[in-house]
Amino acid sequence: MIRIGIIGVEGRMGLNILQLVTAAEDLTLGAAITHHGSPNIGQDAGSLLHSEPLNVRVTDDVASTTKDVDVYIDFTLPEATMINIQPIANAHIPVVIGTTGLSTEDLAQLAIYAKETAILQAPNMSLGVNLVYALLEQAAKVLGKQADIEVLEMHHRFKKDAPSGTALQMGKVVAHAMNEDFDKIAVYDRHDMNRERGAGEIGFATLRGGSVVGDHTVIFATLKEQIEITHKAKDRSLFADGAVYAARWLHQKPHGLYSMQDTLAL
Repeated sequence: MIRIGIIGVEGRMGLNILQLVTAAEDLTLGAAITHHGSPNIGQDAGSLLHSEPLNVRVTDDVASTTKDVDVYIDFTLPEATMINIQPIANAHIPVVIGTTGLSTEDLAQLAIYAKETAILQAPNMSLGVNLVYALLEQAAKVLGKQADIEVLEMHHRFKKDAPSGTALQMGKVVAHAMNEDFDKIAVYDRHDMNRERGAGEIGFATLRGGSVVGDHTVIFATLKEQIEITHKAKDRSLFADGAVYAARWLHQKPHGLYSMQDTLAL
């Protein structure tokens, strides 16, 4: 049995993962971690699902749970993730990080912590999205230099970061395939630019509204044709499925920084 520690257990993703872990024959709940001040601290984690007791108490202290966990899954906020990674890395326990909105500095810090433990960091745990990354790489190698590239994404009205981590990763995949510096060619706002589109740019457009789980389209447009690669998430549980898949894969892996594409051998 693989003992899973869920960080952010009261969030939408956390509850989905909790359901999957409790239903799996090869997994068991090792820790249920929530934010400071939660009224559920000290309660049995089963109460979060209105189910029978799971014999694991909800806590806000990651460090106190390391002896009970084989793999952590973290879906929180960037500030919390960067605090939580310290005791996890010190205890050399693998962790799957699905937190979005991590800064360049945060990612650089995770690379340092990956020298101590196995870290799988991905802004999107969907197996389909990670297949799309591979398709984008191929398209960019063929069309990248001759096409105008735009990334369009839409999410529910409650999402805080923009563009989404997945949209940014799509842009980075394209830029890398073209041997370009992503930070130098990404354009997030054309308001008041008052100029034609620059050659080689990767533009981003962000939409927020309703209950959209996550739609992403990358457009390769030339003067004679247009190719669009699209992924539409229909059910949020697919991200939980991917996170649990990643946790199984990461268990007992050596220290290092991994991605979902590593799990798919892409």
